[in-house]
Amino acid sequence: MRRLLLAAGVLLLVVLAAFLAVGKGKNPFNRHDLPQRLGIEIQQEANGVTYTQARGGQTLFKIHASKVVQLKQGNALLHDVQIELYGADGSRVDRIEGSEFEYDQQAGTAKAPGAVEITLMRPGVAPAIAPKAAASEVLSDKRKGAPVASAAAAAERGEIHVKTSGLSFDENSGVARTSERVDFSMAQGTGSAMGAVFDSQRGTLALDHAIQLAARRGAKTVEIHAQHAEFARDSQICQLRAAVAGYEGGKAAAGAAKLLFRDDGSVVRLDATNGFTLTTAAGSRLAAPVGRMEFDERNQPRHGHLEGGVAMDSASQKGSESSHTHGNAPTAELEFTPRGKLHHAHLERGVAIDSEERSEPAGQPMRLSRHWRSPFVEVEFRAAGQGQIEPSAIRGTGGVVVTGESQRGKGPVSPFRLSAGELTGSFGKSSSLTAINGAGHASIEETTAAGTRQTTTGDRLEANLAASGPSSAKHAAGNEAQIQSATVEGHVVLTQQPALRPGAPPPALLRATAGRADYASAGEWLHLTLNPRVEDGAVQLTADKVDVSRASGDLLAHGNVKTSWTSAGSKGGARPSGGMTLGGPGPAHVVAAEAQLHQPAGEATFRGQARLWQQANSISAPVIVLDQARHTLSATSRNAAEPVRVVLVGAEGTPAGKSNQPAVIRVRGGDFKYSDLERKAVMRGGALGTVVTETATAASVSNVVEVTLLAAGSNAGKDGGQAQVDRVTARGRVALTSGGRHGSGEQLVYTSATGEYVLTGTAAVPPRMTDPVRGTVSGESLIFHGRDDSVTIEGGGRKTTAWTTAPK
Repeated sequence: MRRLLLAAGVLLLVVLAAFLAVGKGKNPFNRHDLPQRLGIEIQQEANGVTYTQARGGQTLFKIHASKVVQLKQGNALLHDVQIELYGADGSRVDRIEGSEFEYDQQAGTAKAPGAVEITLMRPGVAPAIAPKAAASEVLSDKRKGAPVASAAAAAERGEIHVKTSGLSFDENSGVARTSERVDFSMAQGTGSAMGAVFDSQRGTLALDHAIQLAARRGAKTVEIHAQHAEFARDSQICQLRAAVAGYEGGKAAAGAAKLLFRDDGSVVRLDATNGFTLTTAAGSRLAAPVGRMEFDERNQPRHGHLEGGVAMDSASQKGSESSHTHGNAPTAELEFTPRGKLHHAHLERGVAIDSEERSEPAGQPMRLSRHWRSPFVEVEFRAAGQGQIEPSAIRGTGGVVVTGESQRGKGPVSPFRLSAGELTGSFGKSSSLTAINGAGHASIEETTAAGTRQTTTGDRLEANLAASGPSSAKHAAGNEAQIQSATVEGHVVLTQQPALRPGAPPPALLRATAGRADYASAGEWLHLTLNPRVEDGAVQLTADKVDVSRASGDLLAHGNVKTSWTSAGSKGGARPSGGMTLGGPGPAHVVAAEAQLHQPAGEATFRGQARLWQQANSISAPVIVLDQARHTLSATSRNAAEPVRVVLVGAEGTPAGKSNQPAVIRVRGGDFKYSDLERKAVMRGGALGTVVTETATAASVSNVVEVTLLAAGSNAGKDGGQAQVDRVTARGRVALTSGGRHGSGEQLVYTSATGEYVLTGTAAVPPRMTDPVRGTVSGESLIFHGRDDSVTIEGGGRKTTAWTTAPK
């Protein structure tokens, strides 16, 4: 720019000098002292003519021509012209050289039809040949007193050389122009353009079209192309149209660009409009309608500002794996390292970043997508090798939402959602987001392939996402989850809604609270700790630790397990609980060391000193299993020291004077099963061998005991009362003890309402009773009356025998 500006200015002075020289002999007002009055000194030399103009003792320019020829019609022709133009401080000199200049006095124009060479000094540089030049006045930082040759070498590095032809100048308008090629070179590089126009009055220079510049940026070359360029001499501003700069690792383009230069020629700022784009060799693209870049003294970018809708795109393809990322925001602020590498970006006023990855692990297509939304985003970048950069960290504020989904082949889509008031994330290889930390109203939402929707909220979250590549965990068969592991802390609330099945009642909503939740995709379990509490329809559970299966909804509770079931018809009670406890409509409770609730089957298993009770009815055993689907309860024991113990309430008591009081019936054995649909319970000896049954008036030992409850709503069971025993039947080698009496038989039936025991046997072995006072009796059946302590012997029409033994 400066070369052309100064060339045009020097050309104007040359024309003026030529005009004065040619008109010297023809002007009637010519005086011999006119040159001195004009400040021009004319000196005839052996090798030509030299014109010098000075002001205030300071040389402005010198014009030297080997020959001046006066042409017809007032034209003058100067041969082998060399013009030296000095700065106001005399610290620099510019030179214009041409074989021939022609001046038309009448038209006021000057033309150099042949080649013109212009040498311009960069501002602030003094050549060794300049008047009073000193080594301290050159670009080199050499100390004073250095050789003149060193100063000259440093000055040469600051020179700008221009070559063109067909240059013309109009002294009336002060405009110099050429339509020919303009070539220029300098220490930073070389360039060219087609056509140039210089307006000396306005101090502007325009390069018409086909502008090219090969400049050096450090050890690298930058190729710059533009359709049009305009320079302002005073403001040191250059405006480009349709400019493209190509460099190693990418290119930059702008529909219109304005550059502000320093005095040393380095760029201060770039203002781009009508579209500004940065593209890397790897395919990444950053674009905005308006952009501004600030540079340091070495032309390295320091800061950038983009607005009007910033778009970011990157894509990669490697074999069957591909990825694409697109982001947009209204504005963006860019920060660069001292070496000109992007290291930080600030996006605001609504940021959206979308990415998608596709691969074919084991020949089966896999698709993963992620979407980031937040009002503000900070992105940190790192070196990726070979001059490339990649994101290393991201931070969003003002409410951040990250969503995504995964799909294997044509299988179901598994979506997820992460959100928090503030989220920070880190990137792995291929610019893949691998870890996220969130604070403030944090939440995680996922939907399984089976359609179960799970939401976890808390104060803080940490999540590790599936990494890129075919060997990552996300590609394992049956594991398409993008969240590989996660931790949510502080006021954790978990909800899990199973999918609605056709023809089935709406499933119960599982809700859990805890101080901390940890999730791992291996097994897809969510671990709740710090006072976890679970509500699953009619079920409420607390424990030291609770594990929730993301896939099936199963619950595993560990340590101090406490569980309660509300009655059927309570909130979420799609599964009635009355049929899975001990027959009563009221709440039931279970305590145990461990528990497992299997959602699909509606089964609950309690282990380790398990105890279940409903009002006064209870059962304790090493293992208790509740089947909600079948409305059954079972309990087992393999240890004689820890049998299954069942406590049930009868319809009426037996002690004299205490009628209408509940009778307590205790049964213990090794294997217990209860069906609420049949209102029947069966206890077997199992590993313990026999079953022991106790009432207030008698005890029996047998192989099997069957307990029948009153129908729901009968007697004490109505109006919310507890379930009561109607009848107890003991079978197989029955041994009865009541007071001092002992009986034996094959079956014993106890009726709760009457308090009677009916002992029977077989035809070969009839029942028998021994009384220490009355002796031994036998019959077809023996009836013990608990209320009055009497015994009735029935023979059924057959012979009845009674043995009486007098006491000693």
